[in-house]
Amino acid sequence: MKELVIIGASGHGKVAADIAAKMGYKRIVFLDDDRERKECLNYPVVGEVKEAEEYKGCDYFIAVGDGRIRKGIQEKLLRVGCHMVSLIHPKAVISQYVELGAGTIVSAGAVINCGTKIGEGCIVNTASSIDHDCRIGGYSHVAVGAHLAGEVKIGSGSWIGAGAIVNNQVSICGDCMVGAGAVVIHNIEIPGTYIGVPARWKQI
Repeated sequence: MKELVIIGASGHGKVAADIAAKMGYKRIVFLDDDRERKECLNYPVVGEVKEAEEYKGCDYFIAVGDGRIRKGIQEKLLRVGCHMVSLIHPKAVISQYVELGAGTIVSAGAVINCGTKIGEGCIVNTASSIDHDCRIGGYSHVAVGAHLAGEVKIGSGSWIGAGAIVNNQVSICGDCMVGAGAVVIHNIEIPGTYIGVPARWKQI
């Protein structure tokens, strides 16, 4: 197995490195623009993000929480031929009939059921669940303990907050933020922030 280069040496990077080690990676290094960071989860920070192309013989993973930043870095590296991998915790439960895009992470305790398609660069976080035949757009985040019922559609770049619930067959457009603990029972067609039970648009 190749060396893994993780971009982003913060909390999400720690989770990514832990999963990567469980998957069998023996050599893991980080890149981060914070020059004061020297290590992350006992793995070395060897340089800044701008130096990423110097490691083209390695595998890559982008451990940046902001979906727009994650997308920008990942798409740039893919254009120059870098090999992006997905990280899947061995304690995640994923049907063999699931499609995962490159650069997606699935954390411990997550469940993804059959017929679901997940785009590039997504985060399926700890103990979340995505039921059958869902569609998750690229660079979205299903946060800790969030639950998506069957046939849910999530647009690109959206964030489903911790403990949120999305009812079956509901569609949420891209660039939406669903607050922690919200319950979405109707389609969301306008980008924005939605909170509450049932979820309603919130002016920022």
